[in-house]
Amino acid sequence: MSTVAPPSDPESNPRVKAVFDDIRATRKSDFINNMWLWLAFDPGLLERTWAEVKAVMATPSPLDPLVKEMLYIAVSVSNGCGYCIHSHTAAAKAKGMSEAEHADLLRVISLAAKTNQLATALQVPVDAAFDAAAER
Repeated sequence: MSTVAPPSDPESNPRVKAVFDDIRATRKSDFINNMWLWLAFDPGLLERTWAEVKAVMATPSPLDPLVKEMLYIAVSVSNGCGYCIHSHTAAAKAKGMSEAEHADLLRVISLAAKTNQLATALQVPVDAAFDAAAER
């Protein structure tokens, strides 16, 4: 159950309408998903969040857009965000993620979770060769 109610007419607020219009233009779709609808309860939060998402996920960078979506899925699994798992899995599939890639991604997520827990439980010291601070 949601902790806030989305505005009944979010686009009556010009700030919200401007963000929604930018989402539509950036994504080349008329669909405004629930995350944005619910964030519209606070136009400032909506603006800041969309600006960050657009800068990281929709702006060309050294990471391929599909890789970004797959990373988002992995972090969402780690954080237990069902909404983000579903929305970014759909986005990854729309960007070409195959069923085999999805299965492989889930194997990597599962393995990383297991070995992270083992390393944490055992309190394994970081090898000097892996110490990023020592490389400076």
